[in-house]
Amino acid sequence: MTPAHTGAWAAAGMIAAVVVTSTAGEVLTAAAMKSVGDLDEIRARSGMKGAIRAVVTSPLLFAGVFFLALSFFSLLFALNHLSLSLAAPASASLTLITNAIAGKIFLHENVDRRRWISAGLVCVGVYFLAH
Repeated sequence: MTPAHTGAWAAAGMIAAVVVTSTAGEVLTAAAMKSVGDLDEIRARSGMKGAIRAVVTSPLLFAGVFFLALSFFSLLFALNHLSLSLAAPASASLTLITNAIAGKIFLHENVDRRRWISAGLVCVGVYFLAH
């Protein structure tokens, strides 16, 4: 299937797969690192081995890495079927928005107005690229 023959729904599905898996991976990885705590303090207390052990024993980290790997392969699949000029900016801009939403909801981060405005402007730019 060449990029010219990919339907709009198929393209949207491929981009959505990249966005959802990337956002899940990044949120899980961030949650893992927040649950581990300050690595400098852990390293000062338990040495480098203790810091490494704290990171690699986190189930959230492995879940995050799993979803990031799925995101990578989803992106490869999308790039095989869509043009780079559509797939990369669309998935990146939508991931920017979903990360802000997920960070606010799941990680209770402060997402200020500037981030929302910048994410919206990036999406407007991607819209113009797609049309």
